[in-house]
Amino acid sequence: MKLISWNVNGIRAIIKKGLRQFIEKEDPDILCIQETKAHPDQVDEKLSQFKFHYWNSAERPGYAGTAVFSKVEPVSVSYNLGQKENHREEGRIITLEFKDFYLVNVYVPNSGRGFGRLEYREKWDAHFLNYIKSLEKKKPAIVCGDLNVAHTEMDLANPKENYNKTAGFTQVEIDGMQRMLDAGYIDSFRKFNPEKGHYTFWSYMFGARQKNIGWRIDYFLISNKLQHRLDGAFIFPEVIGSDHCPVGIGLKL
Repeated sequence: MKLISWNVNGIRAIIKKGLRQFIEKEDPDILCIQETKAHPDQVDEKLSQFKFHYWNSAERPGYAGTAVFSKVEPVSVSYNLGQKENHREEGRIITLEFKDFYLVNVYVPNSGRGFGRLEYREKWDAHFLNYIKSLEKKKPAIVCGDLNVAHTEMDLANPKENYNKTAGFTQVEIDGMQRMLDAGYIDSFRKFNPEKGHYTFWSYMFGARQKNIGWRIDYFLISNKLQHRLDGAFIFPEVIGSDHCPVGIGLKL
């Protein structure tokens, strides 16, 4: 079973930049999308390779949003954190329940320039961790998406210049990510690829992608309970169309 996740930075734009061709080539069983920036009725291309389509669009037009396209029908689907503060208005999460695991597609809030949303981000991380722990009590989970954090110095090209100076590499955000791992989750890509130089996001400025001055902020985190089913983890840095590239895992059935 192949699962792929991609922050497309606008689904209407990425459809014109080769999304269908990428899907046809890689043939994922489930495709998780972040930053759709659209409602489903605004998208002409229906991605007919997938029978089941689920959208969680932001209330604010052209902002955030998530979607999941699946060949496999889930048992249930939910669109919030299942708590009093469910953060629904920005369309940041979709959870698909399958027979023996949950799949959580998430677009974690960016802390913003000047860290204007860092306090909100800290609250989000706490609520999200509680949510994942609540799922784990029922069955193991896979978390994928744009987590908007480089976990270690290996996960960005210029760590010293960005530490506690740039959103995505503050100690607050790093600690939030570490708490996920401490709760029993594995960074699937690092299980197979321990070396430096692998990134999933590059700024559009200064030729960053051509120079591979990037950040690895897109992940598949998998429950320890599913570790025996993990059959590879990969990044597609050659796939263009967004400032992020797709990431994926193989899962043994």
